[in-house]
Amino acid sequence: MTCSFLSSTAFFFLVLLYLGFFHVSDGAQQGTYIVHMEKSEMPSSFDLHSLWYDSSLRSVSESAELLYTYTNAIHGFSTRLTPEEADSLMTQPGVISVLPEHRYELHTTRTPLFLGLDIHNADLFPETGASSDVVVGVLDTGVWPESKSFSDEGFGPIPSTWKGGCEVGTNFTASLCNRKLIGARFFARGYEATMGPVDESKESRSPRDDDGHGTHTSSTAAGSVVEGASLLGFANGTARGMAPRARVAVYKVCWQGGCFSSDILAAIDKAIDDNVNVLSMSLGGGMSDYYRDGVAIGSFAAMERGILVSCSAGNAGPSSFSLSNVAPWITTVGAGTIDRDFPALAILGNGKNYSGVSLFKGDALPAKLLPFVYAGNASNATNGNLCMTGTLIPEKVKGKIVMCDRGVNARVQKGDVVKAAGGLGMILANTAANGEELVADAHLLPATTVGEKAGDIIRHYVLTDPNPTATILIQGTVVNVQPSPVVAAFSSRGPNSITPNILKPDLIAPGVNILAGWTGAEGPTGLASDSRRVEFNIISGTSMSCPHVSGLAALIKSVHPEWSPAAIRSALMTTAYKTYKDGKPILDIATGKPSTPFDHGAGHVSPTTAINPGLIYDLTTADYLGFLCALNYTSSQIRSVSRRNYTCDPSKSYSIADLNYPSFALNVDGAGAYKYTRTVTSVGGAGTYSVKITSETTAVKISVQPAVLNFKEANEKKSYTVTFTVDSSKASGSNSFGSIEWSDGKHVVASPVAISWT
Repeated sequence: MTCSFLSSTAFFFLVLLYLGFFHVSDGAQQGTYIVHMEKSEMPSSFDLHSLWYDSSLRSVSESAELLYTYTNAIHGFSTRLTPEEADSLMTQPGVISVLPEHRYELHTTRTPLFLGLDIHNADLFPETGASSDVVVGVLDTGVWPESKSFSDEGFGPIPSTWKGGCEVGTNFTASLCNRKLIGARFFARGYEATMGPVDESKESRSPRDDDGHGTHTSSTAAGSVVEGASLLGFANGTARGMAPRARVAVYKVCWQGGCFSSDILAAIDKAIDDNVNVLSMSLGGGMSDYYRDGVAIGSFAAMERGILVSCSAGNAGPSSFSLSNVAPWITTVGAGTIDRDFPALAILGNGKNYSGVSLFKGDALPAKLLPFVYAGNASNATNGNLCMTGTLIPEKVKGKIVMCDRGVNARVQKGDVVKAAGGLGMILANTAANGEELVADAHLLPATTVGEKAGDIIRHYVLTDPNPTATILIQGTVVNVQPSPVVAAFSSRGPNSITPNILKPDLIAPGVNILAGWTGAEGPTGLASDSRRVEFNIISGTSMSCPHVSGLAALIKSVHPEWSPAAIRSALMTTAYKTYKDGKPILDIATGKPSTPFDHGAGHVSPTTAINPGLIYDLTTADYLGFLCALNYTSSQIRSVSRRNYTCDPSKSYSIADLNYPSFALNVDGAGAYKYTRTVTSVGGAGTYSVKITSETTAVKISVQPAVLNFKEANEKKSYTVTFTVDSSKASGSNSFGSIEWSDGKHVVASPVAISWT
């Protein structure tokens, strides 16, 4: 899953960037393949599609078995084949494509208040009825059902529209579901076909979450209200998900060896059958065309059924072009900070103090300065500065504070290495890759993480002072930290490498140091040496920002049950904010400078204004099919995504610029005029909206026609055209940004503009 930016449970996933299928020793070069079939071409001699699929498979392999048959996410099946068998299957009647499976990776008490969802705004959202009929489906590592975040106290009967169930498995019975946690399923056939049987001594072959990530994301989206929640006393308060009255359905698709596309598609297939309203997927991988991307394909099917799909943008920032999950029918969420922090001082013997962060809870260090050593000078390894397992020399570390550099291994593991070697505390220094971004961890010894600048100063001190000393002071929890939010350095950035003319991410939401429910099977660090057990944990990543938006989408769905997924996303995007209360732009912590739409999309989510956005940009399945035509996809490629026999009209001119998206991305490849058309629907009743255009550059002139839209009634539609006129003599070749805003004096409907140069 887009690995939550954990020091801990990211375990294997941090190194699994985006691996295609790979070969194992269970046969001649076998791999798992997803087979897309043309449903309408089933011969009349078959009564069931599954029988036809099995017959097609038998034509190329006597021994291959169907792992899954799919009816919603795609039409087809998954199976294990050799490359030669896969090629042969591709020639069979009715087969659209045979694609190798991909492996994906895993990418609160304060955030409701931070987002304005406090008691004073409670009347914006219904507490009963519609809000408790909304079901949020979460694809992740499962659920810890005993968590108080899934208490069903005060909940009425399960909605009659719910078709799902509770699967029995290792350490999991059907009775663990209730009126809050109304569904729990697990999908392991694809994983086991490649990796071998789930090791039930290490993880439960059931919906149970032995990792923590899935419990954290599902409770963030829709956890019940829990008073007195905290992690070891940090972030104490009342925890609640974004949509605390919504129901939760969990689909376990991620295991210790990864999340496999055959399992993900099977889970989406079942979630559609079950009747979820929102799907939250904090998982992703590298970039591939939509017709090859299982998450994009399954999400298309969900979108058609009115299900909003929210996905994490990825944790590969601050590099450009680092996004995943960029299909326009997916809501792509980046991460920002909130106004809460966990300060911990690094105190040096020269009288200087430097502020870092820590979630260490335990005995304080002696009330005196202690000997201080740089890990690189206490190791025989070339990378000794990184405090990797077995690299520190105990005689040089015992009884001292040790300075480690961030990178390669998990942050909490570095502290464990220091502790094992006899060190008393750790100062962990960011390097250029992380800059000034501070992610707090529940360390196993007194420790603080400091930014790159402070790290450089501290490192100079410990390397040059003849008798360096230091100590660490843990300071607890502080709130109202400013500026906030700032864009997290790890949050993946645009431009969109698959479709540059669609701006991604769509928006950002809280994703740094987020408190939510946790598993009872792992300590807060996820390390084997961590015997602590906690009900809540604080972790970071776009894995955390995604379920915030999933839950907010559920809230909006409860108020506007008739809205499409595109309408809900539009409301969240066009009401997002891009400046602080003083009018200054939201900062990017990676640079210390104002963030751009390639970093924050439309801005930071603002749920209280999204309920009443004034205008929305809506999209239908037909619009997305036209988009696929504009990409010049072949008929079989379109069938792979849309599960239908669709032919682009040869007499029609298709343009990506005409997809009715709530943002604008212009990829300039020469001088001239670029036209974008948009249609807005009034959901705020009658009103007259005037346009306001802002732009940083004179190299591209932006004009909008008409400049005034007059709506006489609710649900009326009006179209407008944006013309970007490029003056190549003024072109700088660097990205530039702006906005197009419509306002009737009551609503502001804002769309970001991003201009890049080919």
